[in-house]
Amino acid sequence: MSGVDGPRAARDAVAPAAAGRTVLAEAAWPEPGDAAPPPVPGFVHSSFPPLVAAVAERCLSRAYGERPAPDGQRTAVVLVSAAGDRASAAHVRATVAAGGRPGPLFFFQSVPNSVAGHVAARWGLGGPVVCLAPTGDPRDEGIAEVDLLLHDGDADEALLVLIEQAPDDGGAREPGADGATGTRAVAVLLGGGDTP
Repeated sequence: MSGVDGPRAARDAVAPAAAGRTVLAEAAWPEPGDAAPPPVPGFVHSSFPPLVAAVAERCLSRAYGERPAPDGQRTAVVLVSAAGDRASAAHVRATVAAGGRPGPLFFFQSVPNSVAGHVAARWGLGGPVVCLAPTGDPRDEGIAEVDLLLHDGDADEALLVLIEQAPDDGGAREPGADGATGTRAVAVLLGGGDTP
């Protein structure tokens, strides 16, 4: 997902597979002028949770304005990442290999649903939370999950977040000129379409 650099890239990341769906809002991180995403209370060390929260916040703000989402909003959150939180996994692996004990936050943080659930709770979203580790094309698998949730009536809208963390991103590097540490994300809020 490297090279994602703005709302157009977010749209391009899902548009071909989202035929029949309405794009309600879209966002990317970074976009021009972005610094590092703000920290998220309860999450440490890695840029993965803050990046998911930041791109979701940006997308949902463009759709709904301020938190929370309108009452009764049945919006699903679908988080897609082939590798997950690489920085947290590497930290835990190194800590255990050195004979140390990982901090208790890493147990909570090791489950991608935790940051997706954080987004849903913060916005008052009433749809399901789903995390995928695709073996094929992340975009296609994410769209297929969104289609399933909308078609089955589990949600009226779905926030699709696609994120991949750079292999060497441990949260310790300084952000580049674009505010990124090598990790990119896009978020697209999808709804409508021809579902029954």
